[in-house]
Amino acid sequence: MFPLQQQPHMEDSADPLVTVQEMQFWLDKAVAWGQAQTVETQRDTCQHLSRLRDFTQQLLKHINSMASTTETMKRLPLIGQFLGRLCWIPSVTADASSRSLLLQCLWGLFSEHPGSAVERKANQWIRTVLCQLVTEEDAKVEPLIRQMGVAPKDYHLGVLRKRLALLQQTFEKNCNCLADKNQRCPHDDSLAVSESCIPLVTCQEAAPLINTLLQRPASCISAALSEDFLDALNSAHSRQSLLLEEQGIISLWYHNLPSLEEAVLRLLESVLANNESSPQKLEQLLEQALLPKACAQHCSMFLVVNDIFRSFLKQAERAESVHCLIHTFTRCFLRELALVPHQNSVPLKALFPQSPQSLLMPLLTLPSEMHQEAWRHHLKWLSDSLKRLTEEEEEDDRDGSRSSCLKSHHRVFEAWFLLVQCVHWVQLTAQLLVTSETQDCGPLLWLFTFYYHPTNRGHHRASQLGHAKEALDHLRALFSPLNPPLPVGSLQSVMTLLSPAQQQQQQSLSTLLIINLLVNFAVFSRQSLIGSAEVLQMVVDQSGLLNEAARVLVSLELSLNRGRHLSSDANRVQLRVQKLQHTLTHMNVPEQHC
Repeated sequence: MFPLQQQPHMEDSADPLVTVQEMQFWLDKAVAWGQAQTVETQRDTCQHLSRLRDFTQQLLKHINSMASTTETMKRLPLIGQFLGRLCWIPSVTADASSRSLLLQCLWGLFSEHPGSAVERKANQWIRTVLCQLVTEEDAKVEPLIRQMGVAPKDYHLGVLRKRLALLQQTFEKNCNCLADKNQRCPHDDSLAVSESCIPLVTCQEAAPLINTLLQRPASCISAALSEDFLDALNSAHSRQSLLLEEQGIISLWYHNLPSLEEAVLRLLESVLANNESSPQKLEQLLEQALLPKACAQHCSMFLVVNDIFRSFLKQAERAESVHCLIHTFTRCFLRELALVPHQNSVPLKALFPQSPQSLLMPLLTLPSEMHQEAWRHHLKWLSDSLKRLTEEEEEDDRDGSRSSCLKSHHRVFEAWFLLVQCVHWVQLTAQLLVTSETQDCGPLLWLFTFYYHPTNRGHHRASQLGHAKEALDHLRALFSPLNPPLPVGSLQSVMTLLSPAQQQQQQSLSTLLIINLLVNFAVFSRQSLIGSAEVLQMVVDQSGLLNEAARVLVSLELSLNRGRHLSSDANRVQLRVQKLQHTLTHMNVPEQHC
């Protein structure tokens, strides 16, 4: 039967709520009712059921007033035998109120942190009984079910629902465990209940309780959840075998780090497998994934997600899909963060602890949040600040100190990582590059080149900057309003820079840098729209970079909609973007043959 059988010690059993004599009376009744299922015993059970409920209610109060299961057993040595026998009497367990009280007594005896072998054995027995009462059909109950005219499946489903409803009501109460150290916290049973829910994680009837368990007060130190329960939940949710509420998913990630990491890796795999995802689709995917909202609610989760992105970026420096995911996620995260109540907000320096603090606010600030006249000065300041970091890196490389080199490389990478997260300033740099006079482009071109070539492999930063200036000059000639006929020489120079042979060289310029400048020239230059479309079409067609050009155009359109553009000719720019998008879309449609 129950493993807590001990001989009573009368001197230790006096209690104002429940006495040993009362316990002995009801234990005798339970023994009699369990030995034979006759008409007489059923009648006797029905006659005493109301009094039994009153006694069980008093017993529950007694259990909740004790500091531990050991103390309860010491006061009432017969409690294990009594509860154990009642669990197998159908006339008792079929009554909803009696069954609820019985289950609560068992949960009250469960030790979250068992301090002895007896308590550990009791925990094991209680888990077995709880699972069986909910999930298994007891052969002893079947005769009573038949008399009631209820199908066994409906009976057990009804029992399950009532038990889950009772548990949910219990856990929805406020945690009030600070005033009296002898008063048991209503969440003390979180561990036991979460373990008993492991077989039920794919049962939709258990979803409300599971959501309630996940969302219990995080500040309550007693409210621990079973790791096996969390792992089972994560597995069921990954297989889409369990539908959790939005907040339940966020809470699962908060309590179970592997589930958060899996969600981020699944997102990365999805993005890398589909390089043609537009920024709008990527933003929709992130909103559906709930990751930006979850990170805005919990600083610790943002740090984990950001660290995963940081690791991927180190491995895939030139992967534009990773860049796009990172800055789209950051934009969505900051938008969600702005919705968090001020009293729950976290300082930005705590969210970006590894970023150079002098660059943090200047980069996180949106262009739309400052006057247009200040953009160029702001970008020059950003360019100069980043340039100083790279010069310190190069100086440490020459000195040869390993620790200094690692520290400098780390600072430069973190600055670049932050620039990737705040790509709106890079987009604005490209716009200003194609609309500025040649002599004003030095700092802008350095910043733009650094974004695409952050690593100084073999001290080629100066060489990359020279190639970038050469590409800028060729593109400026291509889109000059003074040259209506297409300048074939300049076009050929651009195509050479984009050729596969050129790209295989170590010092080659990023094709994405050239395509970005190309699209910005087509949008912002003063050349006719027809001429700009012709140049864009020819370069894209010969280089095979149609998808890359289309993505830059979509990003430009989003920037226009967010107010990050040269507002003086916004209507003209918007019209050109739409026409150029139509040109690229038409190129992507196969020709129809008669």
